[in-house]
Amino acid sequence: MSNIQGTIVEITSLTERISAFRVRAADGNPLPSYAAGAHIEFDLPNGETRAYSLISFDAKFDTPGHYLVAVQREADGSGGSKAMHELTVGTSVSFSAPKNDFPLNTSAPAILLAGGIGVTPMISMASALLAKGQEFSFVFAGRSEADMAYTSDLREMLGDKLRLHFDDKSGIIDLESVIANLGAAHLYVCGPRKMIDTARSIAEGAGVPSERIHFELFEAAKSDSSDAAFEVQINDGSVFEIPAGKTIVEVLEENDVDVMYDCQRGDCGICQCDVLEGIPDHRDVVLSQSERDAGDVMQICVSRAKSPRLVLDI
Repeated sequence: MSNIQGTIVEITSLTERISAFRVRAADGNPLPSYAAGAHIEFDLPNGETRAYSLISFDAKFDTPGHYLVAVQREADGSGGSKAMHELTVGTSVSFSAPKNDFPLNTSAPAILLAGGIGVTPMISMASALLAKGQEFSFVFAGRSEADMAYTSDLREMLGDKLRLHFDDKSGIIDLESVIANLGAAHLYVCGPRKMIDTARSIAEGAGVPSERIHFELFEAAKSDSSDAAFEVQINDGSVFEIPAGKTIVEVLEENDVDVMYDCQRGDCGICQCDVLEGIPDHRDVVLSQSERDAGDVMQICVSRAKSPRLVLDI
């Protein structure tokens, strides 16, 4: 499906580092429908493609007249967020139809746990749950209120369903206390890797079934200075060297090997493949600890190898 040609119609500064961008179709037609948790991918002027969650405060997901996203500028990032922040009102942009790797089950109660800019998909989830009349609570944590987007809007929208946590006033949030109140609800977590890893570990340790634990990561896996090259062998016997600084997906694509992937952060699970030989170095947030320990599947968009060669079912 070809991308949508659109126009930036409004830019709003939310914090010192976060701005909201409202986009419409260039031809003025309604945009494709979506569901809470969805994102769109922008083709940026610097040649990169970046995904941002769609925000809806009113649960109007069907053929909307605009899309709303919020982007946090990352000084040490690869340049995608900086390129977004350089856009101006009236700029023509190209973006994908909505995709959803973080779907919401509105038929079950929920706890929504957001860290920093990870609040954006949770706003749409909260509005969808409100519209459904479903029981839920929303926990939003950040370094300080000044760093966090939409706190006033969320107070007005959610009332006593909202719990705001500011690290500069209360220290690091106690995730055990949040998850202790989960009961039969589903847990949705979006934010930094440390928050996701900790929340998942606590939930798994408490015996919460994996089908009730949902994550989306708002940062790419970072390269490690100790990363070394390794080899990947696929089903036809071809062997490819994966150098430090490149992922398995990138190298396979460069060599015309067709692989499925989406997020490239290790949180959607689409690129998962079986490991036939070798020891993977897991860097995703999808697999449980028992799955990591078994070592027979991996996410090839971010994970690497602890052995000289991996033989993968591709």
